[in-house]
Formats: sequence, C-alpha cells, structure tokens
Amino acid sequence: MSSSPAGVLQFLHIIQNLKKTKRTGWVDNGIKEPESIADHMHRMGIMAMLIDDPSLNRNKCIKMAIVHDLAEAIVGDITPHAGVSKEDKYNMENGAMRDFQALLGDTDMVREIVSLWQEYEEARTPEALLVKDLDKFEMIVQALEYERSDKKLLQSFFDSTQGKFKHPVVKAWAETLYAERSNHDNSQ
Repeated sequence: MSSSPAGVLQFLHIIQNLKKTKRTGWVDNGIKEPESIADHMHRMGIMAMLIDDPSLNRNKCIKMAIVHDLAEAIVGDITPHAGVSKEDKYNMENGAMRDFQALLGDTDMVREIVSLWQEYEEARTPEALLVKDLDKFEMIVQALEYERSDKKLLQSFFDSTQGKFKHPVVKAWAETLYAERSNHDNSQ
C-alpha cells in the first residue's frame, strides 16, 4: 500500500512551511537573515552522515535528523521560552504527526517517519541520543556563525548546551568549536 498522490502532494505543501519558517531563537535575537527549520534539519542530516560509530545505525540517525522537527510545519518552532509546557508542546507535535499519518495513510513508510519522530522525542535509544546531541551542536555552530555575521554575542545558546553533549564525537566537535570561538574572540 502506498500513499495517494493527492495526499503526498498536500503533505509536501504543508512541509514547505519548514522552508519558510525561520527559527524562533534567531528571530528573537534579531538575526538579520535567520535560518529556516529546514536549513537546520538539513545540516543535521549531513552531520549524521559524518558520524563514524559502528555501534549506531547511521542510516537511522540520518533519517531521524531529517524528520525530528517535521511537526513544526504545523505547530511552528516552539522554544523553551515560549511559555508552552513540554507536555503541551509534545501533545501539539504528536497531533501534527498523527495528522500527517492520516493524510498520507497507514503505510510502512509513514509509520517509519512517525516512529523515528517518536523515538527522537523519547530520547532512549543511542541513535536518538546522538541526534539530540546533533540538534544542540548544530544550534551552536549556527550561533557562532551568527556571532560573526551579525556581530552579536549569543552566549545563552552556548550556555544552554555546555556540558550536555554525550556522544564522544560530538563532544570533540563541540570542544573544537568552543576553542575556535575563543580564538576568534581573542583575535578581535
């Protein structure tokens, strides 16, 4: 069984919002040309491709990275500062994922997308924990880039991730990024 062409097209029109919706944290910090949700998800997918860890299912990590914020096409980018409880945010996003499933039909592919999203949300598997790390790491890579391009101090983004990385590769990337940021700050 496959999804109907009309359902797929409607779904694609809805997820276009991921390309148009700018990430709230950057908008709230006055970034001139903030990245979209889709921009963020794309770089996370590339990051997942760069992880060489035989204990992880790399393909699953890549897929999870590109679907982890899919529900935001409907509910938007809700940050921890939005005044929405974690439970309410989860319920809204879960509802969006169920709407996608209803639209696309109960196919193996759609169940995989929903399952990957759910696994990411539950953050219990090694793959989900890696993708959680990538989510935070991508944010601070982007923060550093915005500090340079927009000449803004975005310390709160770095503070929110300090000491939170679990995967050794992502930890090493983060330490390298912190050093690069420190060296850049000292050279100005």
